[in-house]
Amino acid sequence: MAENEEWGKPAVRRGRLTVVLVLATLISAFGSSFQYGYNVAVINSPSPFMQQFYNTTYMERYGSPMEENLLTLLWSLSVSMYPLGGFFGSLMVAPLVNKLGRKGTLLFNNIFSIVPAVMMGVSEIAKTYEIIIVARFIVGICAGLSSNVVPMYLGELSPKNLRGALGIIPQLFITIGILSAQVLGIRNILGNSTGWTLMLGLTGIPAMIELLLLPFFPESPRYMLIQRGDEKTAKKALQRLRGSNDVDAELSEMRLEDQSERADGRLSVLSLLSQRSLRWQLISIIAMNMGQQLSGVNAIYYYADSIYATAGVKQSDIQYVTVGTGAVNVFMTMAAVFIVEASGRRLLLLCGFGICCGACVLLTVALTFQESVTWMPYISITCVIIYVIGHAIGPSPIPYVVTTEMFRQSARPAAFMVAGSVHWLSNFTVGLIFPFLERGLGSYSFIIFSFICLVTLIYIWLVVPETKNKTFLEICQIFAKRNNVEIKLGDGDLPLKESKESLEDAVRVTAF
Repeated sequence: MAENEEWGKPAVRRGRLTVVLVLATLISAFGSSFQYGYNVAVINSPSPFMQQFYNTTYMERYGSPMEENLLTLLWSLSVSMYPLGGFFGSLMVAPLVNKLGRKGTLLFNNIFSIVPAVMMGVSEIAKTYEIIIVARFIVGICAGLSSNVVPMYLGELSPKNLRGALGIIPQLFITIGILSAQVLGIRNILGNSTGWTLMLGLTGIPAMIELLLLPFFPESPRYMLIQRGDEKTAKKALQRLRGSNDVDAELSEMRLEDQSERADGRLSVLSLLSQRSLRWQLISIIAMNMGQQLSGVNAIYYYADSIYATAGVKQSDIQYVTVGTGAVNVFMTMAAVFIVEASGRRLLLLCGFGICCGACVLLTVALTFQESVTWMPYISITCVIIYVIGHAIGPSPIPYVVTTEMFRQSARPAAFMVAGSVHWLSNFTVGLIFPFLERGLGSYSFIIFSFICLVTLIYIWLVVPETKNKTFLEICQIFAKRNNVEIKLGDGDLPLKESKESLEDAVRVTAF
């Protein structure tokens, strides 16, 4: 066992990637996170054919064409039901992960993917557009659960030195899902009058793969030990994940965390909101998730075609520009996986929001002058790509990682429930109001997004600490000072690191 020379006690081994850890990460991310991204973009390209189906079905039923306002309303519902379902899915996170576990919740969640996949796949044969709207809500529930549970599951499986990199994998698969939908949406593939139903129904395939393969991989060891009290199963899971029988030091850290929060018990959302010791952590995840969604990223994904059309791109070329933007998003998120442990979370957040802020300002200028300057449309496209790069390296992936790290086991499900609810409500808000902003403010609508990016950047600069390569208890101690509370460890105020010498010491939080 590795020895800590300073303290003379067993030190947690530096974690390494093992086959079990890699496969558990890839299967859960592909089976769940991929679907989130796929369903964000899947209705973008075939929207003219879907709206034509709505109008044709209405005419067959009632003998007259659908009014334009009603068609607009139905299409807005088709778009906005997805984030609304995501909000309700987020509300289910805490009770499900506490009852079924992290892996169990991911397996259960596949119901909310397979059922709507079948519904959307048969919608044209059944001649009903209502079933698409309902299915979009149900698959939104799937996305709301997976967007919170996958980062939680992987964060608890990972050793602390790989937690950031593996925590970005779900976001990487979200971007791959978006890109896959954009590629399949090309007119010559499935984005046409005969292929759109198949395109919508394909979302059930990743769910089936996850349902078949994930049962062979371990449940979160932290969940098994701290919440279920099953140390034997937790140890076996940890040994499989680490590829070593020497996991005593990591188990000792989990026991210390367990003892430190026994007094609190399992926290509900209401008790989380009232905990003084978690005040700034809670404010931080709310600020970061609002900033992530209200920064305008979904305005680009939901209405990418209209943005490029406004920028002067030919209608026949828009689908290829969209695919190119998706490829850039995937590449930059992949880059974040490799640099997050070296650069840290905070730097990527600051750089990302800074780039997005500047890109929104430049995009506003470019769209304003594009009619008078012939080369300005190319500047507009460049600004969109720069914005995607900025969002991909920080604002998109890092909030999930930091939410996992800022909270201990008892508070984490409720924290993800709050973060997820804010995430999806903000997503829903942008999807709902951006068309009206675009109509009322035109090119100046992106100034609002720029301001939100700037405010979020300032907040992160002033409040959010670096969390890389720290245990959950060490991060808790960092926030103790900002929350104006004191973590007392047994007999006296010993440093948290020294407290590991006595696992019997209880950790209690006392207000100054």
